[in-house]
Amino acid sequence: MSATGLPQRPPGQDNVVAPNGNESEPLLGRPGDATQPRRGSIFWNLIMGTAAITQFGAILLFIMIWVATLTKPVSLFSGHPLLQATGVLVLIQSILSVQPTHTADQKRIGQRVHASLNLLALLCLIGGVTIIEYNKVVNHNDHFHSVHGYLGVITSIILALQYLVGFTMWAVPSLYGGVDNAKSLYKYHRWSGYLILVLLLVTVIAATQTEFNENVLGIKLWATILLSVLILTGTLPRIQKQKLGM
Repeated sequence: MSATGLPQRPPGQDNVVAPNGNESEPLLGRPGDATQPRRGSIFWNLIMGTAAITQFGAILLFIMIWVATLTKPVSLFSGHPLLQATGVLVLIQSILSVQPTHTADQKRIGQRVHASLNLLALLCLIGGVTIIEYNKVVNHNDHFHSVHGYLGVITSIILALQYLVGFTMWAVPSLYGGVDNAKSLYKYHRWSGYLILVLLLVTVIAATQTEFNENVLGIKLWATILLSVLILTGTLPRIQKQKLGM
């Protein structure tokens, strides 16, 4: 750590493990473009390479939703967009933190950070769903009357299952017949994780077409689409092929 409290970046290229092309080749770019340096802090993973593009889109999306919500009369319902926006932002940090890990130590630390952030994101998203469902009950509104509503519940269920399976694979691999069997399922966990990210962004986009947004928040459809594209543009190229079994 530096005197400012920020993680100290390794001073030389000798700190970066020379990547094996097949083991660290991303979907786009050269092998090693998104590989965590051997002595580098895991926090650098959040901005390394194209992650800066992801962060730009994710933070702007978060700010846009929070500002649109807090500049209107605050009610119980306000907690729904605020918590959902927070959950999406945290989940993106979870993905970015673990993507570039490649050594045993990095993977061990990355798994802990990833699991902790995933749990926080899950709690935020469940809290947001709980608020909207409670609001519908007390106001006797229909539970499913929009694409956004269907997507939100479906994505929340998939995310809960994703966290349960991912956590047990890491913490209780004996449930899957041992560590090796559990590790063989990691690629499916990663595939579904990226699918969940896409579903969450589509759910946010669909929220702009709800009556509440059109009548109260006024968040623009084009803005959510643009920021979602930025998030995916920065995240997907950092995927290491071998981690998906490619």
